Amino acid sequence: MWLVDQGFGYFLLILQGAWVTVEIAIAGSLIALPAALLAGLGRLSRAAPIRWISTAYIEFFRGTSVIVQLFWVYFALPLFDVRLSPFQAGSLAIGLNVGAYAAEVVRAAVRAVPKDQLEAAVALNLSRNQSLRHIVLPQAFVIMLPALGNAGIELLKATSVVSLISLADMTFNAQIVRMQTGQTAGPYLSILVMYFILASVIAWGTRGLERRVNFGLDRSWKP
Repeated sequence: MWLVDQGFGYFLLILQGAWVTVEIAIAGSLIALPAALLAGLGRLSRAAPIRWISTAYIEFFRGTSVIVQLFWVYFALPLFDVRLSPFQAGSLAIGLNVGAYAAEVVRAAVRAVPKDQLEAAVALNLSRNQSLRHIVLPQAFVIMLPALGNAGIELLKATSVVSLISLADMTFNAQIVRMQTGQTAGPYLSILVMYFILASVIAWGTRGLERRVNFGLDRSWKP
């Protein structure tokens, strides 16, 4: 076995990289979720400039490579006196990229809320903001939750690109192990399993949250 032959030192190095991967995924999510919410709602705004800005953000980050975005944030921004650490650059690029995709999930979920719910809000004399906060978004969250879970898994997998700017995530550390030992199957099998485990944790958490928010709801309107 690879672990027996090479010892646990290399495996511990990959585990350290796995923790960095988790940190980047969390930091990226903290950027992606607000970006998705703002851009998704911005696409539905009555104000044309807000719609244009939201659409430009979504189309730009969906239409360009996340690797190029990462390189631009890390290597090009210093030309404008904006210097970010590899961790900050990776979290920002990945968060903005995934947030652009998730914004369409938010927009679609809001539009999927039954119109009679909005009519009821009007009947109750609620303002547009009150209707959005108290009626539309709670129901839209139930609809968008499975897709947001998938976006979280995509964000996790996208963290591997930070190895290109020498951030010691588990992909980067696996490459170090491969170069030092000459072994290929062992280190890459290790990170393959680790990515699967981390993705399974996200999927399990999403399903648990989905069951919790669905409890007691009328299923007649849900997709």
